[in-house]
Amino acid sequence: MKMIQGHIDPAFQAVGKAFREQLQKTPGGGAVCVYHHGRKVVDLWGGVRDDHGNSWQEDTLSVSFSTTKGVTATLLHQLVAEGKVHYDTPVAHYWPEFAANGKSAITVRDLLTHRAGMYGMRDLKLSFEDLLDWDRACTALAAAPSNREKAPHSVYHALTYGWLVGEVIRRAGGDSITNLVQEKLARPLALDGFYIGVPDSEHHRVATLLMGRPEGAPKRSSSARNSLKKRIGGNLRSGLITLQQRGLAPDFSPFEDAVSVRGFHPRKLVTAEGLRAAMPAVNGTFTARSLARMYAALANGGELDGVRILDADMLPVISAQQVDTLDRALFSPMRWRLGYHQPYVLSKRRPRQAFGHFGFGGSGAWADPARNLSVALTVNAGSGTPWGDMRILKIGAAALRSVNRSG
Repeated sequence: MKMIQGHIDPAFQAVGKAFREQLQKTPGGGAVCVYHHGRKVVDLWGGVRDDHGNSWQEDTLSVSFSTTKGVTATLLHQLVAEGKVHYDTPVAHYWPEFAANGKSAITVRDLLTHRAGMYGMRDLKLSFEDLLDWDRACTALAAAPSNREKAPHSVYHALTYGWLVGEVIRRAGGDSITNLVQEKLARPLALDGFYIGVPDSEHHRVATLLMGRPEGAPKRSSSARNSLKKRIGGNLRSGLITLQQRGLAPDFSPFEDAVSVRGFHPRKLVTAEGLRAAMPAVNGTFTARSLARMYAALANGGELDGVRILDADMLPVISAQQVDTLDRALFSPMRWRLGYHQPYVLSKRRPRQAFGHFGFGGSGAWADPARNLSVALTVNAGSGTPWGDMRILKIGAAALRSVNRSG
């Protein structure tokens, strides 16, 4: 049985129960943290952090995939509050090279709501190793054409979002996103593990991503691989056909184009090179405690423990729904805000004012200003959807039930 450590307020035992059940049913480990009215009410961790069965520790960091996008968006909103960025200004105002190939009209708001038509990775012909070089990735995106005929629909920019929004941040903020995350979020809020680009001194804290075959492990037989591909592919095709027949999905699926990177494997993200690089859509490396604390500040009007990270009047702006239609890559009503989506929970009622971001493999974090609540989950194993899996949905639902019962 996997051990769980930490503390939990008695009113939030439902969160602890959900987390405990998840750890017993899934490989790897994880951590969950919840803030309510600016107070940390859940701080738990458990399971294993690597292939050798070493325990998840209090300070363990985990690469959290698209959960990173919410952090990147928060940093950009801080620059808006400072008057250095404006949502409806063309991206090329901050990044002149971006105007190439007819992209001069694309705005910052378009980037944040996945309506820039810049989701494609396949035609960029970049390898994973190319993506370790910030300038190379940004140069390729600046030169590429847009594919905006699907407007006003969003098409999820699964990977490109990070460099697109991140380069606006770098140009307007005058420093790398790695440094700005520390300067504007991690240090002011005293976050214990919060990186987009992890310093070498912290690599020992990072959990191994238990996804895919470890180096040196025997390969799965070709028949088993083909059977798995056929099963997954069949399910995806069946679901897509159903949506198309209902008029809820187009006759194409851009998601594969959005994530096609030559030589990519999730475990490459936890190599020294992968951790040092900044990939602001995919390789943010966090503790659940830090994610919950950042979102706790947003749930509390932009301030926590006397530290303000965003003006209170910015909160209704960044959390307002921008897109009403189904996302054309995810085939789901993401209800995009400015860089966030409305969180999914296993409940009949969604938290309508809540906003945050989930990540592939199961991580996720969000804020609910209506309840002054924030929730975060980090994990190192999972094969969920591009925006998370059922674990964060169950954790979120348990947190909401706890708040509703405690009043």
